[in-house]
Amino acid sequence: MWRPLDVDGWVEKRRGDLRNVRQPVLDMIEMVRLRGDEALLELTERFDKVSLASIRISEEEVEAAYEQVDIALVRALRDSAARIERFHRMQLERQCWMEEVEPGVLLGVRLLPLERVGAYIPGGRASYPSTALMCVLPAKVAGVGEVVACTPPPVNPLTLVALDIAGADEIYSVGGAQAIAAMALGTASIRSVGKIVGPGNIYVTEAKLLLRDLVDIDFPAGPSEVLIIADDSARPEFVAADILAQAEHDPHSPCLLVTDDEPLALRVGELVREGAAISPRKGIIEKSLRNAGYALVDGMEAAVEVCNRIAPEHLSIQCREPLSVLEGVRSAGSIFLGPYSAVAAGDYASGTNHVLPTAGYAHIYSGLDVRHFSKSTSIQMLSQEGLRSLAPTIQTLANAEGLVEHARSVDVRLRKA
Repeated sequence: MWRPLDVDGWVEKRRGDLRNVRQPVLDMIEMVRLRGDEALLELTERFDKVSLASIRISEEEVEAAYEQVDIALVRALRDSAARIERFHRMQLERQCWMEEVEPGVLLGVRLLPLERVGAYIPGGRASYPSTALMCVLPAKVAGVGEVVACTPPPVNPLTLVALDIAGADEIYSVGGAQAIAAMALGTASIRSVGKIVGPGNIYVTEAKLLLRDLVDIDFPAGPSEVLIIADDSARPEFVAADILAQAEHDPHSPCLLVTDDEPLALRVGELVREGAAISPRKGIIEKSLRNAGYALVDGMEAAVEVCNRIAPEHLSIQCREPLSVLEGVRSAGSIFLGPYSAVAAGDYASGTNHVLPTAGYAHIYSGLDVRHFSKSTSIQMLSQEGLRSLAPTIQTLANAEGLVEHARSVDVRLRKA
């Protein structure tokens, strides 16, 4: 359960899981394509063991959910929502701008929100109201007109309350690859969206990847994972706690400790085994820990090299000089510095987004933020003086490309001026 890991094999296994489910996901997509809502109801009964008359969650059901949720939880959701909204509004700064870069030449960027997006909120093994906040709030901050949420049945009242607090416009009780297919293809009940965001299991992740020709996606976001870089200054009980916290997400959640201190690695292993044995989520954790272990390296520079090869979703740096280690990190979804920056803080309360690329996709993708819900348009406004200053460059390059009318479009303006 806790052992030295071959890093290359660990990396390959993360991607291999997706390839293993490709055909069943293709089959589900085709069912939804051909039979729409009927397929959604059939697949929901098959996989979620729930028989539904309708997949749309009514306003009355949302209102009733508040009566089933403790007021302290509602307050916690609203507090978390306020912090998430604050952080994502900060991201909007300088997103739209107009500036005179030289006399008579004004350039700028206009950020326009997407019209309709879909948010996938996982369910099943646990309720994830925090993910509802993380997916819907940035879209609302960005100004998206319609946010559609899909989540597997039976839908936890806490998730419904979170979706309402976040401002979801439509909520559907459907999960899995079939929910992704419905949002991408459209059915009688669910009108198609332009983009789908949100994490899910390997079936959900593969469906998002397979449907990218029809709908934009945020990034592959599969089972949650953590990589911890630690030296001999690290508190083993803190490291073990973060590993157990990731392991309880999903049986496929990978956890890796990279350290130059073997006694630390062995002690963390002892604490992980002890914690797993008494955890209420023991079954999931023990399965997940089959993907867990440690890698011994020669110093922190080597640890950073391992991190950059893996590009983890969550990176925790529990070292004597975490800022020094951070300088070498090039690929990670979200980074937690120092012993008290628990990964759980980013999951619930600090305000940063916990929807992040997994399985090494942090090499090329960024975590969810307001930019995922917007498209940008460049703007330029030139005066006669500004066009005259650019004319030699425009005309020289246009003539070199044989595009004489491009050059003439500038010349005619200057001759008429």
